[in-house]
Amino acid sequence: MEALRKFECAVGRLSGAFGWLAGWLCILMVAVVFIDVIARYLFDSGSIAMQEMEWHLFAAVFLLGAAYTMRENANVRVDVWYEKMSTRNKAVIDVFGTVFFVIPMCTLILYSSFDFVAYSYEVQEVSNDPGGLSYRFVFKALLPLGYFLVLIQSCAFVSRNIRLLAGDTAMPAKSNKSYQEKL
Repeated sequence: MEALRKFECAVGRLSGAFGWLAGWLCILMVAVVFIDVIARYLFDSGSIAMQEMEWHLFAAVFLLGAAYTMRENANVRVDVWYEKMSTRNKAVIDVFGTVFFVIPMCTLILYSSFDFVAYSYEVQEVSNDPGGLSYRFVFKALLPLGYFLVLIQSCAFVSRNIRLLAGDTAMPAKSNKSYQEKL
C-alpha cells in the first residue's frame, strides 16, 4: 500500500504543477482577451494572431488543467444518486467508470494524437490565416501531454479507490491539504 501512496503523491504533485500552470495561463488568457477587445472596439484594430492566441490558451488551460481537476475531484457529476452513496459504493463506481471509460478514452486519444502532432511538427505547421500564429505544432503537442496527464491521474485515482476498498484510508505522504479533504 505504501508504494501506491507514493505513486499517488508523485502523480498528485505533477498534476498540481500543471494545474498551477493552467491557473496562470487563465490569467494570461484573460489579459489577451481584454487587450483584444480593447483594440477591437476602442481602436477598431483586430488581430487574427490575438484571436488564435485566445483559442490556443483556452485549449492549453483545458488540457493542462484536466488532470488537476481530476486530482481535486472537482469534475462535474450529473449523477443525483452518487452524492448519497457510501464511500465504499462511490469507490466502486469510480474504479469502474475510470477503468472502463476514462482510461480507454485517454489511451485512444493518446494513440491517435501522436501522428497528428508528429505530422504538424514535420511540416512546421502554421496558421492558415494571414497574420495568424506560427508554430501551431507546439500547441498541438499539448493534446497528448494533457491526455497523458489525465491518464496517469486516472491511474492514481483508481489506486486511491482500490486502497479505500481494501480498508486503507491513510493519505499519501506529503500530499496537499485540499487533496486530503477530498477523501
